[in-house]
Amino acid sequence: MLEPCANQAAGLQSLALQWVPRLVAVASHGQQQAELPLLWGLCTRWVAMGLTVVVLDGHTTETPKNRGLLQCLANPLALTSEEDDIASWSVIPSVQGFAELSAGGLFASSLGELFKNYAVVLVYAPADCLTRLLKGGSLAPLLVVPPTMSSAITAYQALKQLLMNGQLHPTVANIVLETTMMMPKPMSTPAQKVMDCAIHHLGYDLKALTITASANTDRQQDDLEKLAMQLLENAVPLQRHPTERVH
Repeated sequence: MLEPCANQAAGLQSLALQWVPRLVAVASHGQQQAELPLLWGLCTRWVAMGLTVVVLDGHTTETPKNRGLLQCLANPLALTSEEDDIASWSVIPSVQGFAELSAGGLFASSLGELFKNYAVVLVYAPADCLTRLLKGGSLAPLLVVPPTMSSAITAYQALKQLLMNGQLHPTVANIVLETTMMMPKPMSTPAQKVMDCAIHHLGYDLKALTITASANTDRQQDDLEKLAMQLLENAVPLQRHPTERVH
């Protein structure tokens, strides 16, 4: 089972080495305590594969002392000079930058030009923000559903917004506890409730990938690696052309 994964990872890495940044998105729905560990786990896996990653954080606002995407858009040369010693993994405040890009309609081309030296550009933002930025595109944002009952409601609301307002088709990361999986009759998870609502109320067959929250580090890392590779396979190349869109 491990050899095909290794070969697949090598193939993805060779694509990234062509220096065409690839866009991945994670849709937030108020469950940051569960979303952030998974997001950091994905970044760790990509870095372990030899890929450089930049996370555009749609929850943190740029300030003069905490410069971010807005300043990069205003002065791209400043970012270029800072990338002489490029970090393998960077996090950039992006609230105001996303607002500017959603109004300008040049999201893909702007990111492709700014972050051309990175292999993976991960956008982490609330569902309504992603709806404006990616509307009508082919990218499938990741929707993280932790094993808490409240997450079923917020995840479904985010799903409905992405699907109905943005014509975006998310993939679910179904976070399950190892103890739940060991039960003779597994309980319905919040992610399963979201999938049931999606098919019954929206006519959408939602795809889910299971991530086991386990004390067994190897098992959890295997799940994360599979998810990291699938997200890369489905990522959108960010071509650096003025008329390019995320399709």
